Amino acid sequence: MKIYHGSTVIVEKPSLEILNYRTDFGKGFYTTTDIEQAKRWTKIKKGRMQEEQKGENIKRYINIYEYTENDELKILNFIEATEEWLDFVYKNRKSKELLHDYDIVKGPVADDNLFATLRLYERNYTSKEDTIRALKTYKLVNQISFHTPKAIDTIKYIETKEVEENE
Repeated sequence: MKIYHGSTVIVEKPSLEILNYRTDFGKGFYTTTDIEQAKRWTKIKKGRMQEEQKGENIKRYINIYEYTENDELKILNFIEATEEWLDFVYKNRKSKELLHDYDIVKGPVADDNLFATLRLYERNYTSKEDTIRALKTYKLVNQISFHTPKAIDTIKYIETKEVEENE
């Protein structure tokens, strides 16, 4: 299966060393099967870097990999936004620590639009049921996160493409 990682750098060898925390599925290497989602991630990452490095020319890249599933790995797969998914995302976004022992986690992306809905839930303005109902109105794009060296070994680098500014 072809997967994409949007970044401001070329990533031929994914690493678990330099990763963000407080992400949907915890500290890990994040990919998607949707190239448009990967492009959105490049915009987000570029925006963050421009805030930190005022005025530098930051490029955007789509790193492309081949993912081969390994049945021996511990994989959590959320097919859609459910109460379990919401609880899992909510806990991971609040923690600096990896809160699970899965090698790979798959499921919907809680992007910035979705996160506004999650924030209403977090602040007790909406119930869990209403939050799930609201989330199901969004087009949910997938993400696949890799959390262990064994998981990273299922990814083989293919190539990197630079994203044009108008994309």
